[in-house]
Amino acid sequence: MLHLRPRRDSTPATTRWQNKFDENLEQWPHLNELVHCYTTDWVKDENKYGHYESVGPLSFQNQIYEGPDTDIETEMCLAGARRAKAEDITEDDIPSTSGRQFMEAADADTQPSGVPKHFGQSPLPAYEPAFDWENERSLILGQRIPETPISHGMKISIKVQSLQFQVGLVEPFYGTISLYNRERREKLSEDFYFRVLPTEMQDTKSSYGRHGVFYLDAPSASVCLLIQLERHATEEGGVTSSVYSRKESGHLTDREKQKLQVWSQIMPYKESFAWAMVSLFDNNAGAASVGPASPSSPLAPSVSGSSSHEGVFETSAKISLDGKLGYSSVNSVMVEISNLDKVKESYTEESLLDPKRKVHKPVKGVLRLEIEKHQISQAEMENMSEIGTNDSVDPSDHIAESSSGKHPSDGFDDPQGSISKWNSHDGKEASGNGTNIHGNPDFNSDDFHAFDFRTTTRNEPFLQLFHCLYVYPLTVSLGRKKNLFIRVELREDDGDLRKQPLEAMYPRDPGAPLQKWAHTQVAAGARMACYHDEIKLSLPAMWTPTHHLLFTFFHVDLQTKLEAPKPVVIGYAALPLSSHAQLRSEISLSIMKELIPHYLQDTGRERLDYLEDGKNVFKLRLRLCSSLYPVNERIRDFFLEYDRHTLRTSPPWGSELLEAINSLKNVDSTALLQFLHPILNMLLHLIGNGGETLQVAAFRAMVNIVTRVQQESVDDAERNHFLVNYVDYAFDDFGGRQPPVYPGLSTVWGSLARSKAKGYRVGPVYDDVLAMAWFFLELIVKSMALEKARLFYHSLPIGEDIPPMQLKEGVFRCIMQLYDCLLTEVHERCKKGLSLAKRLNSSLAFFCYDLLSIIEPRQVFELVSLYLDKFSGVCLSVLHECKLTFLQIVCDHDLFVEMPGRDPSDRNYLSSVLIQELFLTWDHEDLSLRAKAARILVVLLCKHEFDVRYQKPEDKLYIAQLYFPLIGQILDEMPVYYNLSSIEKREVLIVILQIVRNLDDDSLVKAWQQSIARTRLFFKLLEECLLLFEHKKPADGMLLGSSSRNPVGEAPASPKYSDRLSPAINNYLSEASRQEVRPQGTPDNGYLWQRVNSQLSSPSQPYSLREALAQAQSSRIGASAQALRESLHPLLRQKLELWEENLSASVSLQVLEAAEKFSKMAASHKIATDYGKLDCITAIFMSLLSRNQSLAFWKAFFAVFNSMFDLHGATLMARENDRFLKQVTFHLLRLAVFRNENIRNRAVVGLQILVRSSFHYFMQTARLRVMLIITLSELMSDVQVTQMRSDGSLEESGEARRLRKSLGEMADETKSVSLLMECGLPESALVAIPEKFAESKWSWSEVKYLSECLLLALDASLEHALLAPVMTMDRYAASESFYKLAMAFAPVPDLHIMWLLHLCDAHQEMQSWAEAAQCAVAVAGVVMQALVARNDGVWSKDHVAALRKICPMVSSEITSEASAAEVEGYGASKLTVDSAVKYLQLANKLFSQAELFHFCASILELVIPVYKSRRAYGQLAKCHTMLTNIYESILEQESSPIPFTDATYYRVGFYGDRFGKLDKNEYVYREPRDVRLGDIMEKLSHIYETRMDGNHTLHIIPDSRQVKAEELQPGVCYLQITAVDPVMEDEDLGSRRERIFSLSTGSVRARVFDRFLFDTPFTKNGKTQGGLEDQWKRRTVLQTEGSFPALVNRLVVIKSESLEFSPVENAIGMIETRTAALRNELEEPRSSEGDQLPRLQSLQRILQGSVAVQVNSGVLSVCTAFLSGEPATRLRSQELQQLIAALLEFMAVCKRAIRVHFRLIGEEDQDFHTQLVNGFQSLTAELSHYIPAILSEL
Repeated sequence: MLHLRPRRDSTPATTRWQNKFDENLEQWPHLNELVHCYTTDWVKDENKYGHYESVGPLSFQNQIYEGPDTDIETEMCLAGARRAKAEDITEDDIPSTSGRQFMEAADADTQPSGVPKHFGQSPLPAYEPAFDWENERSLILGQRIPETPISHGMKISIKVQSLQFQVGLVEPFYGTISLYNRERREKLSEDFYFRVLPTEMQDTKSSYGRHGVFYLDAPSASVCLLIQLERHATEEGGVTSSVYSRKESGHLTDREKQKLQVWSQIMPYKESFAWAMVSLFDNNAGAASVGPASPSSPLAPSVSGSSSHEGVFETSAKISLDGKLGYSSVNSVMVEISNLDKVKESYTEESLLDPKRKVHKPVKGVLRLEIEKHQISQAEMENMSEIGTNDSVDPSDHIAESSSGKHPSDGFDDPQGSISKWNSHDGKEASGNGTNIHGNPDFNSDDFHAFDFRTTTRNEPFLQLFHCLYVYPLTVSLGRKKNLFIRVELREDDGDLRKQPLEAMYPRDPGAPLQKWAHTQVAAGARMACYHDEIKLSLPAMWTPTHHLLFTFFHVDLQTKLEAPKPVVIGYAALPLSSHAQLRSEISLSIMKELIPHYLQDTGRERLDYLEDGKNVFKLRLRLCSSLYPVNERIRDFFLEYDRHTLRTSPPWGSELLEAINSLKNVDSTALLQFLHPILNMLLHLIGNGGETLQVAAFRAMVNIVTRVQQESVDDAERNHFLVNYVDYAFDDFGGRQPPVYPGLSTVWGSLARSKAKGYRVGPVYDDVLAMAWFFLELIVKSMALEKARLFYHSLPIGEDIPPMQLKEGVFRCIMQLYDCLLTEVHERCKKGLSLAKRLNSSLAFFCYDLLSIIEPRQVFELVSLYLDKFSGVCLSVLHECKLTFLQIVCDHDLFVEMPGRDPSDRNYLSSVLIQELFLTWDHEDLSLRAKAARILVVLLCKHEFDVRYQKPEDKLYIAQLYFPLIGQILDEMPVYYNLSSIEKREVLIVILQIVRNLDDDSLVKAWQQSIARTRLFFKLLEECLLLFEHKKPADGMLLGSSSRNPVGEAPASPKYSDRLSPAINNYLSEASRQEVRPQGTPDNGYLWQRVNSQLSSPSQPYSLREALAQAQSSRIGASAQALRESLHPLLRQKLELWEENLSASVSLQVLEAAEKFSKMAASHKIATDYGKLDCITAIFMSLLSRNQSLAFWKAFFAVFNSMFDLHGATLMARENDRFLKQVTFHLLRLAVFRNENIRNRAVVGLQILVRSSFHYFMQTARLRVMLIITLSELMSDVQVTQMRSDGSLEESGEARRLRKSLGEMADETKSVSLLMECGLPESALVAIPEKFAESKWSWSEVKYLSECLLLALDASLEHALLAPVMTMDRYAASESFYKLAMAFAPVPDLHIMWLLHLCDAHQEMQSWAEAAQCAVAVAGVVMQALVARNDGVWSKDHVAALRKICPMVSSEITSEASAAEVEGYGASKLTVDSAVKYLQLANKLFSQAELFHFCASILELVIPVYKSRRAYGQLAKCHTMLTNIYESILEQESSPIPFTDATYYRVGFYGDRFGKLDKNEYVYREPRDVRLGDIMEKLSHIYETRMDGNHTLHIIPDSRQVKAEELQPGVCYLQITAVDPVMEDEDLGSRRERIFSLSTGSVRARVFDRFLFDTPFTKNGKTQGGLEDQWKRRTVLQTEGSFPALVNRLVVIKSESLEFSPVENAIGMIETRTAALRNELEEPRSSEGDQLPRLQSLQRILQGSVAVQVNSGVLSVCTAFLSGEPATRLRSQELQQLIAALLEFMAVCKRAIRVHFRLIGEEDQDFHTQLVNGFQSLTAELSHYIPAILSEL
């Protein structure tokens, strides 16, 4: 809207010209024009520079990103609690985003209930947290910057506090103060008058409490105050002024006082008394301070006396604590001036400054001034209008408001003085720095504002009306001494001497009316009278040759005789104005003795009589200050011709006027600038209603002037400051006194443009027109706006908006043509790459922008579409850039959102054009243009988002719908999007998210309804969002990859700050670095807001962003984002983290929200998507889960997760979605490891939701169990399940403990409800019955089983990990841990096989061939079972049973799950006949290495059917050859005289707490056959010694007795190692015979053992060793868990039984054993008779040990022990019978054996045989003593 802005004058009211002489200005149109130009109010179009009120920026919360091992949330709560105790939190402690503090907005409460709740904050504000519309606008090429009216520097107010003399103040003193430049010896301002009265003379009314206000451009050492004091002229013979310089102290006597007082009342005339010069600025001040003090440098350059003064200063500015001045930027300084130089004789201005002048006696007195320095500030400019004027004063004397702001200023503008910029406004807060006038009680409207003489010499337009003359009488030199003073008056003519002079003299007293005359001081007793007065008079508007100044010279007698002294006229002098007024130099006049009429005319001159022979004895100087009277003659001519033309007094063709117009070219620039406004107004007047010739001439002159102003002025802005001020403020289209200018202006310009287009020569002026097009376009717009305002001014009710104006057809056509021509210029010149074209382009854009506010928008759309036709499609880069700039400017319009379409039915025309063009640009090959287009979009959306006007949901919806077509375009042509760089992608995605956020469901559905592929693409975009806005912490190594498959290093490091993230980050960080940094106590923990002291800014880490970036670039740190980040100042880095976290969190939540809407709509089948797989949902979910998300996200996520599985469980759990399910289970388990309880609990609930879905859709959890086990095994490779203890050993890590806890809680029925409640789900979420089902299938017992399976796998993995350090040493434990893993992962064939093969490898390394072979068999078993279950193999169940005989571990239950385990990447696909054969062959190879040939045979028999079914005869031949070899090997083993053993077995017992799980357990170890007892002892003690610590030692128990725990010493660990024998399946363990192993292995049978025995001899009488009669025997039988050869080298003993044999039974057993051995040897059938040799040898061995008496006392000792004497009586008869029978049988067998021996021997063994016979005979003889019957028996 157009607003009248009262023009602010700094022209003192005292100077402002009023038409005092009531002249009729109408007779001089140019004067009328001038007066109007200076006095009408300014008209400012408030819309021109756009208005924008933004809502406060959002404040960032600390987002919590938890890792598996962090619990930042709890730490923050605790820290918060600690701080709350320590200090009550003030508002300031809340971290804020930008420099301003915000309380957190409690959005939840303030939102109306109908509004859809969002999960997180809006992503766009998070992306652009420091969005600054002003800043963004200023970046547009050719951006118009609002100018404030010109104002200068600073002002100084001075108040005289007191004047004190050593002798006392008894008479009144008067004085003047003015600004003076010492170096140039030039007065800078008019005088400010003051007076000081002694106390008794003061009356209350006339207290001189006013301030003098002076204006200064800039501080400078040469500027000072010139103070001159005067007193009443000294009485002759009275008290002279020398009393004030007396050296001795002491007051005036009463008589002197009285004399002075009386005289000062009689004597009206004054004389000069003393003077002083006070430097305002130190010498260095001018240099050091740049411009006036800005609020940031609190102390302005001090106001001080110059060094020659002993001035005493006390500064009264209290510096308040915050480092700002107490009352903003006012500095008041008390200055005491004690060196008043007394005036002795006449002195001139020159002598003041003469360094050699003799110093007069100084006056002993002090003048106290209060000097204040004011910024001319914003607030002042705004307040001035409120201050009002003081009406009690004579109305002619309206006091100027207290400011030198000569222009109004718009609330948003930066007051840009031509000197310096002083009060930086950010347009968002009222300036607190300006002087508030009302706040300063001493400032009143009576203040005197001294006129600043430099106003008349500056190169800038006059803005006020002033028209006055200053007269300075200098000297009068007469022949005799006189007391002379001068009276000055202004007369209209010299005809009538009695006629009163004009009332034109300004009075000295405030508030008095203009006087008829003025007096100077008295120069007492001087031949050469010097004066220091300044006489100011007001001038008539036009003066005639007869206007003149008349000076009258008086002599006054300074003595009181009878009455008061009367002045006597001595002479007169006259000065005509017209000839002398503008002179600056000295003027000398002669003095006439008396006046006669017509004394001015030459004719009257002869009759006059002159003093001093008519010499020019009177010297004076004039200073004309006028904005009405141009000193420049050409301007005067122009004004004159203009008057004649206007009043029609000149001939009609007006050629003189043309000449005058053309000669304006040659006016010098200062004069031109000073009268710029009126000249432009007059030329426009001529353009508006002159004839065609005049119009063209005026237009050309105007172009010329405007171009000169642009070129010659100091500022090099594209739009010249003076011209902008003219258009924005001063131009008011003649206030409606005549028709508007724009039709004329556009016609004249349009015709020029058309001539150019037709190819006529239009001269150089045309380029100037283009360069200055902005000026003319803005004039046209302002003229239209003024017309519109005037049209509707009266007809509209107040408060209603003015409707747009419809331009008349003719005018609009003219403007269209002009616009068209200008566009062509842009188009053509752009190709040449001229910057002029770009500026012109911006001007045309602003033209449209401005017109949108004024005329019917559809008319503007004509222009816009004309533009787009010219620049259609993808053009050259430089043209395309122009097009973008054009759109950027037009779309920045305040009402952009509310614009109509071109047809009434259409939506917003501009937005559709914009979307179309931006999308085109993204396909442009120029990358910078793509970036620009993306940026334009983001800025526009930010502008809407933060706009106070559009905060309602319906507004946001409307805006989202406006931009919604953009999403459609992107989806239609995705390659365009994919070709963008990541920065542009981010910008586009943030916009898409923002649109999606604000759309309602009905609109959003449209994006998903067209086709499945398109819906997919939409979700691809959302995935891209997650990818590009992912928040990665440097420490995120662990657990982030979607599984262990991809090493973390490969993840793309997200480009962090600097331009790579977005232009937004720079605004945000520079905002952050601008903040005031307050050192305050930082909270203890590092996550909370750190306030950083600004001293922390070190050279290596600068605090300002610009420095940081520059430094990063210079040192080439920029190579890696990480390094760049490290180089940031900690505070900035923290701000950056905060920003990234919030952005990432809001994006994730937004994507989640979209996914949820999608899922709900998919449930009702409203949209086009693949309902079989729902790949959109699954893809988004996998993307969300696999990234590091904030706590806020996890809190929102599980409710969506639950509803998603409720709605789509069947699809999501289906086979097709295995991959999805696997990812989900992986990430849920990953989250179950987290330390943060909130996240961990939610993960548990997530797992329960999966289980629930599994029950509903599969009735069982087998498949889910397989999934979970698979993912658990993947997770195990990512999670650290162990951690180091301080002593270097490993223990279970926190992660493993938490995972175990989570898996337990999953099946915990008691906790379930509270967990669900905590996660915001309904209590019945798990057991509720879904719609399509009859009953709930939930079963806690199944869940428990599932949980136990997982825990088993976790424990196995953990145990395996804990063994890591001893893996290589303790091979037994290692193989056992592999075995446990294999068993725990048994439900997943792949994993089961994998661990079995690991185990197989481990055994092969240890050379445990049999165990390795068993592993291979087990693997083959898994495969075979799967095949048999699927019926696609060549085997049947019988074959599996055969395999189970070899390896009992091949169990039957796996078969059911083999099918369930078919998960992508896992499962039955790998289970083929070939793989089974491969492992069977491996087993065969390993068994043959172990020499267990009978197993090999069974295995080959399983392989043969495969080859048969395939008719692979070659392979069959190989198999049979192998079988042949195997059977031969078996024969060989059997025929060996030394019985074959495949292994040795040892029982090992562990006792001692350092053994851990082994403690108090017994194991049977299977060792290679060559391992003796000593070897295994050494081996085991070596393994376990390393486990002992300082407090424990290892002992080995040497015997095999039973160990009693209470007998063991604490602190000692015991191993008990015993050799044991395997027990055959059919063996009679109760037999008392001694066991000879070879006896039982006679036939080929599977060597599978699970029972072992060993015998231990003992006595019952406590002796360690006894004779045979006391020797008892204990036989212990051990049963192991499983049988050997097993998958591991040791099996735990599960059952141990023992039998005891008495000594007799022992003895009988021993003899029976011998008998059996001999009989066995005799009866064994041999294959062929020729094979006698081995038989002979073994027979010899046994006989020798049985018969030779001297060798074996065995049989004899039994007899002596049991059959002789006392023991024989103790035997029961039955035992005695048995013993005798056994002995007899033994002897009989021996006898038979000797016979057989005789048959077998040859010659060489005859002797041996003889020995045997002898031995037998003597043994028989011995025995006959005990058993007489023996002789008859044998």
